Amino acid sequence: MLNIVILAAGLGKRMQSNLPKVLHTIAGRSMLSHVLDGARALNADSIVVVVGHGADQVKAAFSAQQDLQFALQQPQLGTGHAVQQAQSLLKEDGEDDVTVVLYGDVPLVQLSTLQALLDARKNGLAVLTEILEEPTGYGRIVRDQAGRVCAIVEHKDADAAVRAIKEVNTGIIAAPTAALKRWLSQLNNNNAQGEYYLTDIIGMAVADGVNVEVAHPQASFETLGVNSRVQQAELERLWQAEQARRQLETGVTLADPARFDVRGQLTCGRDVFIDVGCVFEGIVTLADGVRVGPHCVLRDVEIGAGTQIEAYSHLDQAQVGRDARIGPYARLRPGARLANQTHVGNFVEIKNTSLGEGSKANHLAYVGDADIGARVNIGAGTITCNYDGVNKFRTTIGDDAFIGSDTQLVAPVHVGRGATIAAGTTLTKDAPADQLTISRVKQITVVGWKRPVKKTK
Repeated sequence: MLNIVILAAGLGKRMQSNLPKVLHTIAGRSMLSHVLDGARALNADSIVVVVGHGADQVKAAFSAQQDLQFALQQPQLGTGHAVQQAQSLLKEDGEDDVTVVLYGDVPLVQLSTLQALLDARKNGLAVLTEILEEPTGYGRIVRDQAGRVCAIVEHKDADAAVRAIKEVNTGIIAAPTAALKRWLSQLNNNNAQGEYYLTDIIGMAVADGVNVEVAHPQASFETLGVNSRVQQAELERLWQAEQARRQLETGVTLADPARFDVRGQLTCGRDVFIDVGCVFEGIVTLADGVRVGPHCVLRDVEIGAGTQIEAYSHLDQAQVGRDARIGPYARLRPGARLANQTHVGNFVEIKNTSLGEGSKANHLAYVGDADIGARVNIGAGTITCNYDGVNKFRTTIGDDAFIGSDTQLVAPVHVGRGATIAAGTTLTKDAPADQLTISRVKQITVVGWKRPVKKTK
């Protein structure tokens, strides 16, 4: 059985926030969400989150996740005390049972590192350690003359010789579950902090003849914790730099890797180009040859090969076919489905609409709740009037139709194949195929009319 215990009870006073620290975000998702991703990737049999400050908020944020159990630490008396609160929830069914302890404010430990920790354990206990040139504040890994780990000494309890050690404890451990429970029951708080240290179990393991091994993270950012807004911002940029590096290694061209943000999952084909200041949220897929202009926001979208997205466009829960052109300043809202070789230009908004192959709306239009065929032209200023204040209605436009500028299509309404709607028309009835439909007030000129002038006081 594999148990994961995530310590998430801290106040986070330096965050200067009413939000519990573990709910603050890195890359658009709460730190605790990142840690849970790692736990689930290990196929844990049990995940226990130890909560304390803001416990109700943390529980509410994850109330829909049925695989979690929560343990309350109140008051907070140290890391060992925190794990003690989860002790009764740890599953056991044999000698191979193991418990991994993670931290809700250390969000970016990668799966490969967690797997290396489990591999290093060898049925004993394993600690994730790092070598730091400036180890101040960290617990030190103390080894015997044979190089075996024999203890972890917290910085405040360390003498000068121990403080000179550069190998430090990250706090992340993997321990045999039955032995862990026994060691937890033996903890005391005879230390400078007056707390129950989880690290004291290392000495207990050594005394019991249990093998203590170490593993190391592949990247330094993995074990960085967040205790302040400054640290949160620093870790955000480190993680985004890592995201950029991964994209570059797959062949993506980034105009500036330092101005690139992924807040979800970005998958790119070959020869993709991404300009500066773009933000990718949720699940985004860019096929071969896609070009994304500067300062675009893409959220849960799929973009076909060869499509160009021009500057300052926002795409949300939309699908775009190949060789399309979007923007600049275009907005695709949820349910927008654009076929191949479509054009959506500046200040055009499309929502819950299918736009057929080769169709275009090049500027200043709102198209919502519509089904539009192939090779349709949507003129500037066109609006689908889809909402009566209570209900939504659909507009249908057949292939090869031409919708003139400043047209209002009052749904539900159907425009036939090849129909032409004259500029300035307010269409309230179906327009027949291959015919011109027009509705305008008769133009007149008032002879002798003069503009009003301002009255003098």
